[in-house]
Amino acid sequence: MEDPNEAIRPNFASEEYHDARQQLIEDGITAEQATRSLAALWTINNNADKEHWALKQRQERLARQREEDEEEERLQQLKDEQEAARLEERKKNKNKYAPLVRGKVPSDPTILPAQYATRKLKAGDYCELHYFTNNGLDEAKASSLIAEPDALVMLPSADGLHSWVPAAAVKDPKAAPVVKDEKLTWEEFNEAAPRMISMMKLFPYEAQLSHAMRSMRA
Repeated sequence: MEDPNEAIRPNFASEEYHDARQQLIEDGITAEQATRSLAALWTINNNADKEHWALKQRQERLARQREEDEEEERLQQLKDEQEAARLEERKKNKNKYAPLVRGKVPSDPTILPAQYATRKLKAGDYCELHYFTNNGLDEAKASSLIAEPDALVMLPSADGLHSWVPAAAVKDPKAAPVVKDEKLTWEEFNEAAPRMISMMKLFPYEAQLSHAMRSMRA
């Protein structure tokens, strides 16, 4: 059906509509009245067609809107199901979806004190700050370069038993004397204190506490 709003009323006075006019003239009206009657009848039919057209357009718009709403609802339901499945997957595999921790690249220099000092810290024994001064770290570096990596010595442990430990972890009696804490200069103290604290953080809390208490008593 074409849009009746775009229809153009015919010329009912033309020869094309002679027969239609003649039928009305035979009913007792003039040719002019017949022409006007045909035009009026066309207008009535055209107005009816316009109403039917408008109704049809509204129905089609409603149908399209209903289809769009149903499609949107279907897509939303699908999205909700996918989100629920994703959350369930994350819940079952927490480690897989754990956020990555982007830590900063460490800028502090690596602290490598003498193994002898590290062993004392790990055991919770008192350890002199000297081993964490610049001189102490230099001595540890020099010892590591000349020490035999496979050399072992036997030492008694706290429970009375003996165990083999690397020779580098035992203080060499021929090594340079250790400067007592109270003999350190302020510059040496400022070198050693933060380094020792950083190293103590690598050991269990009990060892840190034991070392701190012994340091206080010393």
